[in-house]
Amino acid sequence: MNNTKMKKALITGITGQDGSYLTEILLSKGYEVHGIIRRSSSFNTGRIDHLYGNKEILDKKMFLHYGDLVDTSNLNRILEKVEPDEIYNLAAQSHVKVSFEIPDYTGQVDALGTLRFLDAIREVGLRKVKFYQASTSELFGKVQEVPQSENTPFYPRSPYGVAKLYGYWIIVNYREAYNIFACNGILFNHESPRRGETFVTRKITRAVSRIAAGLQQKLALGNLDAKRDWGFAPEFCEGMWKILQHEKPEDFVLATGETHTVREFAERSFNEIGIMLEWSGKAENEHGKVKSIDWDKAKQLLNFNPEKYKYSFSGSLKAGDTVIVIDPNYYRPTEVDLLIGDPSKAEAKLGWKAKTKFEDLVSLMIQSDLDKVLTRGF
Repeated sequence: MNNTKMKKALITGITGQDGSYLTEILLSKGYEVHGIIRRSSSFNTGRIDHLYGNKEILDKKMFLHYGDLVDTSNLNRILEKVEPDEIYNLAAQSHVKVSFEIPDYTGQVDALGTLRFLDAIREVGLRKVKFYQASTSELFGKVQEVPQSENTPFYPRSPYGVAKLYGYWIIVNYREAYNIFACNGILFNHESPRRGETFVTRKITRAVSRIAAGLQQKLALGNLDAKRDWGFAPEFCEGMWKILQHEKPEDFVLATGETHTVREFAERSFNEIGIMLEWSGKAENEHGKVKSIDWDKAKQLLNFNPEKYKYSFSGSLKAGDTVIVIDPNYYRPTEVDLLIGDPSKAEAKLGWKAKTKFEDLVSLMIQSDLDKVLTRGF
């Protein structure tokens, strides 16, 4: 008879990109998963609907609780009820540009929300719980060295980065002061078809797909030369779990160790649908124009099936058409020019390494958005 206790995990931000992938990973490992969701007047469970609507999973292996990181009493009640073995704090106001518009709320959730959680753990008396804090490469901001590792000095350049810096150090402080098994995962950018549409990678792949279908004419971007270390989200979520399985609480950088510009991401995305770009103008007057078109390539990549799709590839584009413009509204007040992580500690101690290459990441995101656009028209 197997008397092994099923582990319980509590995830904040379960309806987000990372939360949905992490839920799938933990369920596959035999966990009982509890998620905290915010009350909304509209449905906000799209990324976990395939689990939410599964009668074999919902309220048997996965349980959802209403809550919010700004409500201390609510966190206490949930912890008392669930008594989790592991907590993954993924909830955040995570859009860097938006954090300049709502800095107070960003601080309340991303900084003080972490503190509230740690204090709730102490008050409830969960002495053996393991706590994962979703930290970020935005801590490095105005980078002090290249690449960035666990020992690189921080220099955040946004209210989001500053709030996450508080979250990082309060994790370290409570770990040292109260012997809580609390860890920071300093994750560099990680993307997927489930990425929010306001984030630049998904904004690009969705717009490129709509342009291919003739549903959109141009894509507006900000700083084309910002460099980022982009990986595949499910692999990074596996890394989160590995961090909490380590024998002692430590902080880890998860990254690919490669960097690419926003310009490269856009070029690669258009290339996936057979469009080669060329650039003209400078700064705010720069434009991305169609240099050449190979529609057969796009149709072949997608296994184009006119019987399946409501929409088809547009034949209206031609060489010389402008498909990318610069909108200064997308510039940040203080820019982060270069992020590239050094994941060697995670590889050495956790056996974790990013596997999906940049080109493959762009390809799978484009194919997913093309399928959505051509099937549903959005």
